[in-house]
Amino acid sequence: MIVTSDLEVRVGARTLLTAPGQQLRVQPGDRIGLVGRNGAGKTTTMRILAGEAEPYAGAVTRSGTVGYLPQDSREGNIEVTARERVLSARGLDKIQSAMERQQEIMETTADDNRRDTAIRKYSRLEEQYHTLGGYEAASEAARICDALGLPARILDQQLKTLSGGQRRRVELAQILFAASAGSGKSATTLLLDEPTNHLDADSITWLREFLNRHEGGLIMISHDVDLLEAVCNKIWFLDAVRGEADVYNMGWKKYLDARATDEARRRRERANAEKKASALKKQAAKLGAKATKAAAAKQMLARAEKMIESTDEIRRSDKVAHITFPEPAPCGKTPMNATGLTKMYGSLEVFAGVDLAIDRGSRVVVLGFNGAGKTTLLKLLAGVERTDGEGGIVSGHGLKIGYFAQEHDTIDPEATVWENTVRACPDAGAQDLRGLLGAFMFSGDQLEQPAGTLSGGEKTRLALAALVSSRANVLLLDEPTNNLDPVSREQVLNALGTYTGAVVLVTHDPGAVEALDPERVIVLPDGTEDLWSDEYMEIVELA
Repeated sequence: MIVTSDLEVRVGARTLLTAPGQQLRVQPGDRIGLVGRNGAGKTTTMRILAGEAEPYAGAVTRSGTVGYLPQDSREGNIEVTARERVLSARGLDKIQSAMERQQEIMETTADDNRRDTAIRKYSRLEEQYHTLGGYEAASEAARICDALGLPARILDQQLKTLSGGQRRRVELAQILFAASAGSGKSATTLLLDEPTNHLDADSITWLREFLNRHEGGLIMISHDVDLLEAVCNKIWFLDAVRGEADVYNMGWKKYLDARATDEARRRRERANAEKKASALKKQAAKLGAKATKAAAAKQMLARAEKMIESTDEIRRSDKVAHITFPEPAPCGKTPMNATGLTKMYGSLEVFAGVDLAIDRGSRVVVLGFNGAGKTTLLKLLAGVERTDGEGGIVSGHGLKIGYFAQEHDTIDPEATVWENTVRACPDAGAQDLRGLLGAFMFSGDQLEQPAGTLSGGEKTRLALAALVSSRANVLLLDEPTNNLDPVSREQVLNALGTYTGAVVLVTHDPGAVEALDPERVIVLPDGTEDLWSDEYMEIVELA
């Protein structure tokens, strides 16, 4: 259970949210959708509810266990295996490791006393292991992982060998395993920020069923409206204009209807009040011309102002980022040519011998199951990582690369919004950069805000802003629509459709593929190249 008291959330001088009294509270059985446009404060509020950050004012009281999945998961020890990371949710990883050490001693030592000591320790550890669910729990963890697209072969790999999407699914699996009592039911309060990022269609279906069975509280940030509709029985809407939260004790569709009805009421009442106030002001103007009626005129004006103030404020339309990709710099016929690209993690081969020629204005989609190496391939093309073996990248005449990283790796979280933009666009003038950032909805005090405090959607907008000023003629885009609200997503899709340079796109978003209208497809891990056909859209939807 989580209860807030007179909560106030700020970033710098900007107030994101005021929630008087105990307006925001999560109880067992509450499945809350936390919604609002990018930058409204959803991620910041979630971090405060999870205890990862402090509110500007007020307090948050938590009782019971909280499972928090941040939007940008940062794992601890990446040397451990995925299985160990998931089992650590119940402390089973350490017990299992200790059991294996004692078993090794029992099998190898020639010292009888040492063997007897190891047998006693092993027995105590095994008893503790059984008490915590033991082998049944390990099997349960494996089932959760498999449902999230993490098969057994992945579980025995170290986290450092996994893709960003796989590592995020490991974090989600760990949280759901901790909250699960064998059937998905527990008193844990789950705080999930964009939990469907990197999940395929089957995994999203399984997650929806899991969350519907969950008996503890749930707050979920998601731009997946189908998931919100299927799971949530309450909606918290963060109004970016008013800096307030509206609480709706209803599901998604009823919330949309209620909000539309509320908007219509506000406009109707406001129009009536303005009409009556206008009549009063006209009458006051007539009376004001006479000295003897000045006091009455003043009263009429005051009454007119009060009439307007007493009505609920009409919600102004949210600002929209004006996202366009750059006018590409001139280049040769083939600005980039990749040959024999290979990536290994120790003895594990991700892919090998991938060839790809990027001609001027070409449009390529990279497909493959999660973990096939799609993000890794883009990193090699961007020069962020180096190929293993003798392959490499040949830069053609005039090549200018614009790279959008899925995990926002191109953004320095310690630097401000302004500092990140200057570093990305060193040749641009200050006034031009301010205009650019303004088009992407960054202005005023936000320019001095540390980039690490931005929401996922805001980080996406910041990274895209850097691309606009780059004049890149080859864009490498890794999930560019992740974390974006519907309006911002449409802006990105429109930008994709009108950009005249070359694009290499990794995405789970069928709309992004349709907007790109690709000519070719690279299927990993085999590196097979083919002409695009609509048959490949099924892979996009299921990948």
